[in-house]
Amino acid sequence: MKSRYLVPQVEKDLKRKMVFVGGPRQVGKTTLALQVAGNRRGYLNWDVPEHRERILKRELPAAPLLVFDEIHKYRSWRNYLKGLYDAGGGETPILVTGSARLDYYRFGGDSLQGRYHYLRLHPLSVAELGMSGAGDFLDLLRLGGFPEPFLDRSEVEARRWSREYRTRLIREDLAGIERIQDLGNLELLTLRLPDLVGSPLSINALREDLGASHRTVSRWIEALERLYAVFRLPPFGAPRIRAVRKEQKHYHFDWSLIPQEPQRFENLVASHLLKWVHFQVDTLGRDLELRYFRDVDGREVDFVVTEGRKPVLLVEAKSSDGPVDPSLRYLKRRFPDAEAFQIHARGTRDAMTPEGIRLQPAVEYLRGLV
Repeated sequence: MKSRYLVPQVEKDLKRKMVFVGGPRQVGKTTLALQVAGNRRGYLNWDVPEHRERILKRELPAAPLLVFDEIHKYRSWRNYLKGLYDAGGGETPILVTGSARLDYYRFGGDSLQGRYHYLRLHPLSVAELGMSGAGDFLDLLRLGGFPEPFLDRSEVEARRWSREYRTRLIREDLAGIERIQDLGNLELLTLRLPDLVGSPLSINALREDLGASHRTVSRWIEALERLYAVFRLPPFGAPRIRAVRKEQKHYHFDWSLIPQEPQRFENLVASHLLKWVHFQVDTLGRDLELRYFRDVDGREVDFVVTEGRKPVLLVEAKSSDGPVDPSLRYLKRRFPDAEAFQIHARGTRDAMTPEGIRLQPAVEYLRGLV
């Protein structure tokens, strides 16, 4: 497989600081690390007993680049890296990868402020794969963007991979770094969430379904976010458009889990936009956020990208080609400087409306992201 899209940025950042790369389990972090390192000589994985022993004894390989994989599972990992980095004067480049939010799992100790850059690795996308045809795009929609199931091109194997992935995520990763007692109910939550994509997420409804407290369900969802299983979008709110303020929508990094194609397509678009937003934030320092719009009158636009809290991009995702959504037209009128797109999974129409809304096939729009 060709180099992942973050490789040039990782190589650039390693010349100045440590680099932390976070992202979902099996998204390709180890492959990226080995592409940067060129070999396995400096690679150490906390989950491998022999490697863990070498880390704890500080018997580290003499290599031009040290790679620590999943070291966030070590409670003192931040102090460990700080000491290693400071003792070496930053001369030996250090790359850290992990299937969790490395900016969250600190467990106290000394701060690493100013010693590292944090980059987020996302699943494969239309732009990264260089797609131009509708057939390849529909394969991506069906199989998801994780390298193993997508490159295998088998829907049966993709389903098996997703089931095994969920089990390992909960029983191994989550149980190893979060204090969660009822793993069975948490697994039921992960089975329920794909059916709720595309609608505001009600913690109260989930609480009643699972027989758990509001606080417990909220904590479970936050844990799934920290492990890059799901992500939530807050609403874009402005007083003059009477927007809702609290209800969040959620999406999955593995969009192949979503049973219905319209919601799966919306999830795919959400993932692509989040990948672009994170890339812009992590590499250029832009003040971007991905949100959605919904007002008290029921108007809704799937995605709003803001910069400095002002909308700069409006995107409505439709499974088929059709007329401009009235809600998108409404929001474009109120924010005329924001770019506006209505993209469709199936269809070939590519046109600009008089009010400045671009109607475009999804594969054409998404290939312009990252």
